[in-house]
Amino acid sequence: MSYPNVFQPLTIGGCTIPNRIVRTAHSTGATGDGLIAYHEARAKGGVGLAIIEIAGVNTDSPTGIPVYSDDVLAWYEQLAERMHTHGTKVLQQLWHGGITVQRVPGKRPVGPSAIPNAMVGVTPRAMTTGEIADVVADFAAAARRVERGGLDGIELHAAHGYLLGSFISPATNQRDDEYGGSLANRVRFVREVLAAIRSEVSDGFPVGIRISGDEFIDGGIDHVEAEAIARELEGDIDFLDVSMGTYWRFHKFLSTLDDPLGYELDNNQHVTKVVDVPTIVTGRIMTLDHADHIVGSGMADMVSIVRAMIADPDLVVKASEGRESEIRPCIGTSMGCVAQLMTTGKIQCVVNVAAGAETKVPFETPGPADVIKKVIVVGGGPAGMEAARTAALRGHEVDLYEMTGALGGQVRMAASVPPRSDLEAITRWQADEIDRLGVRVHLRTPVDPDLIVAAGADEVIVATGSTPKSPGFQLSSPSIAVPGADLPHVATSWEVLGFGGRATVGTKAVVYDDTGTFEAISVADKLLAAGADVTIIGRHEQLGAKIPFPPATVAASRERLFAAGVTFVPTMALSRITETSVVAVGLGLGHEQTIEADTVCIVTYHDLNDELATHLSTHHATHHAGDATSFGVHLVGNANGTDTIQAAIHSAAAVTRTM
Repeated sequence: MSYPNVFQPLTIGGCTIPNRIVRTAHSTGATGDGLIAYHEARAKGGVGLAIIEIAGVNTDSPTGIPVYSDDVLAWYEQLAERMHTHGTKVLQQLWHGGITVQRVPGKRPVGPSAIPNAMVGVTPRAMTTGEIADVVADFAAAARRVERGGLDGIELHAAHGYLLGSFISPATNQRDDEYGGSLANRVRFVREVLAAIRSEVSDGFPVGIRISGDEFIDGGIDHVEAEAIARELEGDIDFLDVSMGTYWRFHKFLSTLDDPLGYELDNNQHVTKVVDVPTIVTGRIMTLDHADHIVGSGMADMVSIVRAMIADPDLVVKASEGRESEIRPCIGTSMGCVAQLMTTGKIQCVVNVAAGAETKVPFETPGPADVIKKVIVVGGGPAGMEAARTAALRGHEVDLYEMTGALGGQVRMAASVPPRSDLEAITRWQADEIDRLGVRVHLRTPVDPDLIVAAGADEVIVATGSTPKSPGFQLSSPSIAVPGADLPHVATSWEVLGFGGRATVGTKAVVYDDTGTFEAISVADKLLAAGADVTIIGRHEQLGAKIPFPPATVAASRERLFAAGVTFVPTMALSRITETSVVAVGLGLGHEQTIEADTVCIVTYHDLNDELATHLSTHHATHHAGDATSFGVHLVGNANGTDTIQAAIHSAAAVTRTM
């Protein structure tokens, strides 16, 4: 496949970028050499322009990149040298968090007006004109350091409700001085920053800006207002980067599976098309084919591909060489990148074990093993296929056995619900990979110890997953079955999704969510699609309560379900199920609530399918020295007690990369 548009160079200011693929700024939690290695991996992979994550311009708004101090210069020099080796140009995004800054002891957040941020909840102090002048000077000094350090340009972050963006927005700027009111006044702060930066950097040094094309705040910036902002600033900038959202709807600038591919384009192309400076767009753009279309159609001059290159840093090179089928796909859950960053402080990836750990973990599987072995993999879900793929790359002779008639495991079930269909991209890719690598796949083949012994295995990887517990189980009373759970209209999640039996769906459905994960959400979607009115009774206080960092992972699903009329009843347990209703009891309170139902699904915990591994470890493990029927036994994925795609893939890779 050819890409006639994205592999054209583009000049911004005095800087020529080798192609149109950009990695816009995004936090990683990495610092020092780790941050350089993260970006260098993507530079090797062919990206034309990398915009490095936020650098706070003063100590009131600190970040991991200390651009407010000359101490940053040596690090910049290393970054520039290593990125330039691969032809990639590097910009620094300069930032002040404004009201979102909440971790500086003794410092009260500042903003244009005393308007709290929707997620932070702290009321800021309105900045004085003197403080504005100080911050302008801080931006200018930071810009000077960026150029001295050898980087290629600067982007101002004026999107997403951070300080500069909050001054631009009529929703958060309610000042009555020269920095508030009219559009010209609201952009005054930004224009002063741009002018101050120009006075500190060389002619031709690129300076651009990122703005929100729609803030999703009543009375805030929509695309019409964003068009006016873009026109107002065009004469001061060398490029325009258009994003979406603010903390009022956090998931709109950090997309989820609920968002279609290219979900920002319909709105933001209105903004990019009103200016003549080079433009950048973003928003779940996963392939070079899509990017090439965007550039060719005139929607933008450059396209940001961030998450797809977290999943596969070599995406651009592979596509340019005609190896698109080898690109490991991003599945768009935000569970590894955003959720892990916000909960652990370090970026990860569901499908790429090396993301965020480039100094320690290679992206590609290490080279051939010293000793070639016969490896048997039992189970064809994401863990089993990752194990088979990695073992094959190590040069081992691999057979994979799957009891059902198709590969994919529980990902097939989850992906059967349209809002989560993109999950199956990874298991389809894994299936193609093990076929390419010559793994022998045996479908509809149950495995017992005799089969493994007869095959002469050296290593056995058991990835047999898990199965829903009996419908009467709930965690609040684990030793007592729910009365009525054996009635014919009570089903498991698998049965609702059409696997291992099929549930008959009536008109009034109740889902009991015992786990607080996406499983109950998917069941609710399936029941809605079948025409039922749906009530979800939850053991937790919120729908999807156990999903990491809900604002970026589950908020969109909540919005969609509640808009469809789903009712959520929190902090309840099941008391009993009758032929016509569900009786729930308040946890710790004892009050009862009866909800009419002709269909009931109990979404609860799973039993681990670890019997085969237990037997093999007991009777055939390699500690039987000299026994020709002994072999190594490794338990991975859900059968090992984990319950996510990320844990399945990562555990399988950890075992087989050293095998």
